Amino acid sequence: MNQIDTVRTRYSGDAVQRGVEEQIPALRRFARRLVGSNEEVDDLVQETVARALNAATQFQPGTALKSWLFTIMRNTFCTIYRVRQREHVGIEDAMAARLSIAPPQEWAVRRNEMQSALDRLPGQVREALMLIAIGTSYDETARICQCEVGTVKSRVNRARKALTEQLGDVSLR
Repeated sequence: MNQIDTVRTRYSGDAVQRGVEEQIPALRRFARRLVGSNEEVDDLVQETVARALNAATQFQPGTALKSWLFTIMRNTFCTIYRVRQREHVGIEDAMAARLSIAPPQEWAVRRNEMQSALDRLPGQVREALMLIAIGTSYDETARICQCEVGTVKSRVNRARKALTEQLGDVSLR
């Protein structure tokens, strides 16, 4: 091994590793310009550092380490970008997972079904159910309906059963 190879081997090992560690803040700033989220910044910096350390023997002493690292980062970003452009796996599934409520037309249909079912209930039964549904106590509902508390409970129970039969899978309990 000649003198140049000895210097290159010694420099490319520990010195490149120390130099890469010193450049991490600059790499993070450059990565922020390329990608959006902090997670993507971290991933890009990590991938760049891993590639740089794997290719440490290719670094030419006397050249700018920072420029070499930025070139690796830019090339890594371009590679990742090209791969993402080709891969569109799971996008529809990911979008479906983001939906937190059913589409509004389904709610409108269910509301209309519920209103029709409520309209088919006898007046006294519907009144008792609606009062209880809005949070009125059984005692207060009995006073409003001018009947006994047991009668209110019976009417509410009949209303729940009738609605369950008419609407099917909707839980009203």
